[in-house]
This record gives sequence, structure tokens and C-alpha cells, in this order.
Amino acid sequence: MSVKHLGSCHCGAVKFEVEAPAHLRVFRCNCSICRKKQNNHFIIPKLQFKLLTGDDYLTTYTFNTHRAQHIFCRKCGVQSFYSPRSNPDCYGVMPHCIDSDTIKSIEYMDFDGENWEKSMNECLQKEENNPFDIK
Repeated sequence: MSVKHLGSCHCGAVKFEVEAPAHLRVFRCNCSICRKKQNNHFIIPKLQFKLLTGDDYLTTYTFNTHRAQHIFCRKCGVQSFYSPRSNPDCYGVMPHCIDSDTIKSIEYMDFDGENWEKSMNECLQKEENNPFDIK
């Protein structure tokens, strides 16, 4: 069952809402940027995301393949959500940026992003239980 989660960056310039389960499956990735930023996130289709304020405060960082769009507030530097390389039609949302008390539980899933291509190929070969299949 989905609920409406409300979230923001640290300074409050960027505010958003997402439609997602109350019981979240959150990815812990060990790729270079996720490791440095502790970028734990849950993935939702972009259609389930609504930016409420702060579009003019958002800026983007990319590296390597430039497929992942690391979006953050240029005022406070917090990344509340981003467009992941694994799911470009989705957003990865940081559960620690959800302000409402709508999260009931978090199940963490480790992902070996340090070996991204190999790990994604293994996930894609799973016909069921592919953690990146958000259908």
C-alpha cells in the first residue's frame, strides 16, 4: 500500500512529495559516490514524484557514464533525490530526507555498485526478485 511521503533538503528550499510504500526497500550501494555520500535510497517511478518548491535551487552533478543525475540543493548541498543509472525513468529518494512520519519500516538491501556492470547483469538475470524491477 502506497502513502504520500513529504520531504525536503536541509534548508527547506527544495520540497517534494512521493507516493511510495510505508514499508520501504532501501538500497545501500558501495559505488564511489554512494560510499562518500552515504547515498541510501529507495526507487520510485518519476510519475510518483512531485517537486513542490525549489526547482530554481536544484543543480546536477554527473561523472563517469553521466547517466546518473545527482541532483542537489545549491543552497545547502543536500541531495534529497536523484535519477539513478539503474532506473533512468525513476528517482532514487533518500529516506532520511522524508520529513513526514509516514515511513513504518526500512528493509536495507546491499548493492555492489563498486562492480556496477557485473552486479546489474546479475540482477537483470533474475526473472523474479530483481531488486531494481519496480513494477
